[in-house]
Amino acid sequence: MTAREVEVDVVVVGAGTAGCYAAATIANEGYDVFVLERKSATEAGHIACGDALKGADQFPESIPRSKLDASMTNTEVDHGRFELPEHDTVLEIPVPGELAVIDRWEYGQAIIEGAEEAGAEFGYDTVVQDVMQDEGRITGVRGRRRGDPITVEAPVTIDAAGALSILQDKADLEAATFDTNVTYSQFCSAYREIVHVQEEVPWKDALVFKPTKRAAGYLWYFPRTGTEINAGVGFQMNEEPMTLVDDLKRDLRSRPEFEGATVTDKLGAALPTRRPYDSAVAPGLIAAGDAAGHINPTTGGGIAGAAYAGEYAGEQAIRAIESGEPDEDALWRYNERVMDHFGARYAALDVYNVMATAVDVDDLTNLLVSLPGENLAEALYSGSTEIGWKLKLQAAVKTFGYWGTILNFYRTKRLADELLDHYERYPDRPESLAPWQRERDEIMERIYETTGAEAKY
Repeated sequence: MTAREVEVDVVVVGAGTAGCYAAATIANEGYDVFVLERKSATEAGHIACGDALKGADQFPESIPRSKLDASMTNTEVDHGRFELPEHDTVLEIPVPGELAVIDRWEYGQAIIEGAEEAGAEFGYDTVVQDVMQDEGRITGVRGRRRGDPITVEAPVTIDAAGALSILQDKADLEAATFDTNVTYSQFCSAYREIVHVQEEVPWKDALVFKPTKRAAGYLWYFPRTGTEINAGVGFQMNEEPMTLVDDLKRDLRSRPEFEGATVTDKLGAALPTRRPYDSAVAPGLIAAGDAAGHINPTTGGGIAGAAYAGEYAGEQAIRAIESGEPDEDALWRYNERVMDHFGARYAALDVYNVMATAVDVDDLTNLLVSLPGENLAEALYSGSTEIGWKLKLQAAVKTFGYWGTILNFYRTKRLADELLDHYERYPDRPESLAPWQRERDEIMERIYETTGAEAKY
């Protein structure tokens, strides 16, 4: 057994989107960065994902955008298709911005190659088991690579290890601002299959969503091509997973377009369905991507956000190293940039996710049917929507018997707007975080009271 000890400027744990963009950003500036990945070189990038990519034209340049083109197998998608069989209704909802469905393994390999070309070193087959800490500051990680011990020391560690990261379990973060208000109930499980059909599906230009008969669950069908479909199910972790997987399989068997289909790949994963971490920094530590809740909790989108989080993490790591003291003050600007770019919007969208846990599935689908598609799109992707009184009246007439749900929706919408305004005043220094959180929590209390939902945080 041979122990290996490595010293670098930055160690990154996880070779997903956030990890690769962080590594490329750091390496492009001439710093030594080592990426630790538990999978093999050939399996890296093989991740359970819906494969839908919103903002396909909006990626950081630390990895050239041209490297991603081959992995974008379907760029014809331009809207969401919500199937509501109980109402014999299909809602076609426009999605703003450039969309694509990708081959996630091809994409994963492409961003790894981009980071390697920038100068990042990768250590595959490495299971990180612990962090190293000195007087509260993270100084690196320990683990095993192909069975042999490995220690990597670095002034800054970037946690890009995904949902429910082990680094956060192992680190003592009690004295830091780093968000530790994290529980399994704020996450969902996802399962997906890659299904090949004999003839092109008629909805190859759409992202298809369908609610399950149980709360907090939905099915998706995302066409990588007209004949290769990513079919999956997402469900909160307090639901029975195999029961919902059976729902997916039953739905696949019931759809004529999947007759005679073959399955080539099956995979599951945990995903955050929560707001971004209040603070994703501690002395010597930055969390990015799924490891910091950087995902849209309503639609599930998160690839482009993770890419920018990775770039911001890399840039802030460099500044902290150059300052000579990678403490929270030196890393704090990373939090601000995430909140300014997408974090505030994602936190507002989480309000609708909270509301969904307290609304009966039938009531929720009645509400969806009643609202204009353009306004639904605005709510789903911007975190807010303005609907005039005329449209409110039309929705009320169409949903007689569900007025209470609609009223709660509009009250919740106003609170989501208030929350968004509050997040846009995110503090510019660590010592201002606590009073900002107290004000935010007061808004959340009113959200729980209005929606009837149990407290999520």
